Amino acid sequence: MDAKKLGLMAVLAGVAVVVVPWLLPTGPSTELDAARFLESGSLFLGAAIVFGGGLLTALTPCVYPLIPITVSVFGARKAESRGKAMLLTTSYIVGMGVVFSGLGILAAKTGQAFGSMLGHPAVVTGLAVFLLLLASSMFGAFELALPSGLQTRLNSVGGAGVAGAFLMGSVSGFLAAPCTGPVLTGLLAFVAKTANVTLGASLLFIYALGIGVPFFILGVSTVRLPKSGVWMEWVKSVLGIMLVALAFSYLKDASPWARDVVKSAGAELGRLPGAALAGMLAVVGVLLGAVHRSFKEGARDFSFKAFGVALVVAALMVRGGALDAGPVGELWVRLGLAERPRAPTWAWDHVMPAKKATFSREAFDQVLAQAKAEGRPVLIDFFADWCAACKELDRETYPAPQVISQSSEGQFLTIKIDATNSDDALDALMERFGVEGLPTVAFVSQTGTELKRPRVTGFLEPVPFAEQMRKARCTEGASC
Repeated sequence: MDAKKLGLMAVLAGVAVVVVPWLLPTGPSTELDAARFLESGSLFLGAAIVFGGGLLTALTPCVYPLIPITVSVFGARKAESRGKAMLLTTSYIVGMGVVFSGLGILAAKTGQAFGSMLGHPAVVTGLAVFLLLLASSMFGAFELALPSGLQTRLNSVGGAGVAGAFLMGSVSGFLAAPCTGPVLTGLLAFVAKTANVTLGASLLFIYALGIGVPFFILGVSTVRLPKSGVWMEWVKSVLGIMLVALAFSYLKDASPWARDVVKSAGAELGRLPGAALAGMLAVVGVLLGAVHRSFKEGARDFSFKAFGVALVVAALMVRGGALDAGPVGELWVRLGLAERPRAPTWAWDHVMPAKKATFSREAFDQVLAQAKAEGRPVLIDFFADWCAACKELDRETYPAPQVISQSSEGQFLTIKIDATNSDDALDALMERFGVEGLPTVAFVSQTGTELKRPRVTGFLEPVPFAEQMRKARCTEGASC
């Protein structure tokens, strides 16, 4: 490959690793609470919000990388006409819809929460293995195809591509789990309360249709792609790298030690230095051959490409850790190259349970009793390490001056509840506060009353979040 083109590709990759994570949304925000409208009888408006929530979910880091992959594998480049492309993408969306409808029926029958079910380490590990297999296909280890006997039978009726797209869609629905946010969690809680199987299946199918919009648009609009060539192998390498990084991200969230390693690395480097290091790793990885070399061209190319892919994946992991880190890294403070910020910062009074400990209801009630005795309102944040919107609250909302000021003025006692690994005591606490999905921020008044309103479910910008805090401390005639 020409050195100038390779250098340009490497620089663009580095810039993308630094900039793109800041631009990607983490999921639907707290204003998209479909259950609130459904419970009030506004079924049409609630269904519209469910559809919009699915559309926003499709643009999150959990789903967005799959859009070009699935279209390239099952989609329009193999189609002979726009009608065939529409049929394939529709089959994909229907496959996804069938899975979500099944989850709706499960919620109606059992009340099982979608986020906690798909946050289970065994399920997450299974999804990661699937992503790694798909990445191996992108790198040319094998071609994705149905068994030959079934493929021959389907070809006789023109259905091989349709069946493949349907199966791909049925698996891809599970990959949205960490980005479901308040729309789907609130929706499933509503379905569980109504125990209406038909309503649950229908609403979840609408949600899947929302996720499927980008797939449908891309699949139908790219009927004629340029002839395949070396550029196609480069594209497949990029997609493979994205899949490997996503798989490792899933494994990280399922493994406490891996989460701690990534989080510690981010804290040591800081937000901007971590982003810069990630960009440099990506540049070096691309220069070594993460994209333009092939695993099939001998031992030398295999080694360079493997090392390059490893560096780019490491860059993405470092970037993820830095994204949630503070502005100043601990490493630079220890080396005397930087100082900690002197402006007011957000700090949690209590984090429960402590690392490698189980949740204690007695300790929690003791903290609430202390706050009541001191006449302080309480802010309780329920989060999990696999919850993308939880991280966005930590990154964007809590450090904001408006929120810090409101916390200081109101003398809030702040508690962070880690629901990553649930147990009976923790489940009982979440039921006590009516937590239906993560993140949820609940409040307790100065007199010790657990407030049903105000409440935050999902990500909320700093200014409206500070307003919710003001409402919480101004309840029951308290002076503000």
